[in-house]
Amino acid sequence: MRLWRQRLVLKHWTSRMDASFFIASRLRFKGRLVVASVTVSYLVMIIALAVSSGFRQEIRSGLSSICGDIQLVPQNTDPFEGQAPMSASPTYLPEIKDIEGVADIRPVVYRAGIVKNEGKIHGVVFKGQHSDDTAALGVSIPRRLAEISGLQPGDRMQTYFVGEKVKVRQFNIVSVYDAMVETDENLVVYASLRDIQRVNGWGDDQVSSLEIILDPAFRGENHIEDITYEVGGLVYEKAEEDDDPVYATSTLSRYPQLFDWLGLIDFNVLFILVLMTIVAGFNMISGLLIMLFENISTIGLLKSLGMTDKAISKIFLSSSAVLVMKGMLIGNVTAFLFCVIQNLTHVLKLNPENYFVSFVPVRIDPSIVLTADVISFVVIMVLLLIPCIFISRVDPAETVRVR
Repeated sequence: MRLWRQRLVLKHWTSRMDASFFIASRLRFKGRLVVASVTVSYLVMIIALAVSSGFRQEIRSGLSSICGDIQLVPQNTDPFEGQAPMSASPTYLPEIKDIEGVADIRPVVYRAGIVKNEGKIHGVVFKGQHSDDTAALGVSIPRRLAEISGLQPGDRMQTYFVGEKVKVRQFNIVSVYDAMVETDENLVVYASLRDIQRVNGWGDDQVSSLEIILDPAFRGENHIEDITYEVGGLVYEKAEEDDDPVYATSTLSRYPQLFDWLGLIDFNVLFILVLMTIVAGFNMISGLLIMLFENISTIGLLKSLGMTDKAISKIFLSSSAVLVMKGMLIGNVTAFLFCVIQNLTHVLKLNPENYFVSFVPVRIDPSIVLTADVISFVVIMVLLLIPCIFISRVDPAETVRVR
């Protein structure tokens, strides 16, 4: 009765699936170490991708908040000197807003100034912009300036503006911010747009530059460069005689070192992906060879029953694929949990002077993670074809006789 049931089950399953997959589902292999190795490899790969995406997002967003992604500035002048204004509403402005990827356009005014507090003097650049949380004569200063001058929120900051005549203003410090790109020679103080226009003696429609903010999806190097050329061409074609002569520039030309640094991170991540895929692949090769040696008599028996080398290879590749997917799943879930914890707690800190941010930024991009998983899985399975050559060398006469 038991034999009849086994034959019935065998007939039922073989009618529904390939014989190789049926046998693979019945064989049990010990692959904990292999799964652990694959898990660690995928964990490292996904975390590397998340950190790379996190740095890219944080730095690009930070640069966008500092000076926009693209800037329209007057020709033959330095907008930071605040000497030559341009119109805040040129005739071609609506057409720029209609360009795909453009999220916002904000007017800004710059003016160099000198901050004095308790005998300490330091040069700064004031940036006036529209802000809901900046009251009249209220400013936000960089942390480095607070350290140098000893100023804190709630203090009054005496500032001198040098021009045809020296102007003195008393600003109220509302907050202190952490600057992403900051040197002692380039400290930016954020103020109200109208306050700095008054310091420069400008009207409501006069600004130093127009900063174009792009959608986050369009902040890659290629998109920024293409939209900058499109904006520059539109200004050249649509500008009227009454419009001020301006040109388009971008953060790519203003902060090339940061984008080069991001490119270096991407290269390191690519190296990690290749290395971890190879490590996982060779660990799987070792595990598959162990499986083959442990089941050499089974291989001989299957050959004696007429099963081809290709079908037998499919058995072990199917079992190996299950182990790889199990390690992939565990590695992905563990990496995801790590990213959630890091985003919530920022437990891993960084020195902002070296890395531009104070913590390790992480961001999971599902499309990139899925692509990395699929490519690495395919590469590992291709590498596993190497030990399958061993199957063709098994002599069923000897293995069955020995058994």
